[in-house]
Parts: sequence; C-alpha cells; structure tokens
Amino acid sequence: MRTKDTVEISGTEELDETENRSNTPDDDNPLSLEELLAAKEKEAGENWDRFLRERADLENYRKRVNREKEELLNYGNKSLIEEILPIVDNLERALAHASEDGLGALLEGIRMTHGMLLNSLKKFGVSQIEAAGSQFDPAFHQAMAQVPTDQHAPNTVIEEYQKGYKLKERLLRPAMVTVSTPAK
Repeated sequence: MRTKDTVEISGTEELDETENRSNTPDDDNPLSLEELLAAKEKEAGENWDRFLRERADLENYRKRVNREKEELLNYGNKSLIEEILPIVDNLERALAHASEDGLGALLEGIRMTHGMLLNSLKKFGVSQIEAAGSQFDPAFHQAMAQVPTDQHAPNTVIEEYQKGYKLKERLLRPAMVTVSTPAK
C-alpha cells in the first residue's frame, strides 16, 4: 500500500505531492501552484499591512502615554495649589488691612509667611497674572464690573479684586477685575 507524501504550506493547508507531480499547469486542477502562490502572496501582503498598522498603533500609544505622563508630571499638583491659593488671598487681605499700630512684629511675620508661600509656589511653576493697568484679556481676567471713564483707555483693567494664577502656561484661576469702558 502506498502512503501519500504531504507538504504543509501554511499551517492549515496541505497539498498532496503525488497529485502535484501528476498535474501540470494546463490541467483543470482547481488550485494550481501559481494560484496557490498568488494566494499566499496576497495573504503575506495582508499580514504585512496588518503588521504595519499594528506597529503604527503601538507607536501612537507610546506617544500618547508619554504625553499623558508629561502632563501628569507638569500639572499633577494642580488641585493642591488651588487649595493653597485662598490662603494666599487671606494673607494678602490681612496685610492690606493691618495697621502699623504696635503690631509690627505680627505684620512682619505675616509678610514673611506670605513671601515664603509665594516662593514655594513659584518653585512648582505657579505665577501670578499681572492685571492692574494691563489690557483686559478674557483668557486670564474675569470682569466683575465695568466702569465708564476717560482716565483709562477702553478695556483696561482698573482694579483687581482677586489675583489670578497660572501653573506653568495653564490657567489655574482668572484674576477678578474691573474693566474700563469709554465714557458716555
């Protein structure tokens, strides 16, 4: 009894070598070698395209993860800083309303504490937004009132109620301001 010799082509398909030896490309064989080769080339091309897409997806994933990691490092302490800013505001109000009548040491202590707190915030990339006297910018200022006046150019910040802050280049809190308008 004769056994068939088989050749494995791509893991799932097998060809009978005895049949291939007897068949020529001119025979009416449903799958000739040329057709099988063309099918395998097509499959290889599809696999190559899939590989390239997966590789691009992986590279995009790496870039996104790196970008998110960088953003987390730069802005991860945003909520902590937002909690500290009202403390800075209260220290500034205490300094503005304190009198020099025998409270010099207390006043100096508050000034030093305020300065230390601002320096600490500056180390983490927090900076104050300059408002008074500057041109109104809705990206950094929140207008609380408008005052018609001839003393200032229109859309100029006249008064600052609460300071605004940025964390690096990102807005933490806008400055609350009064803006000038043309006198009528």
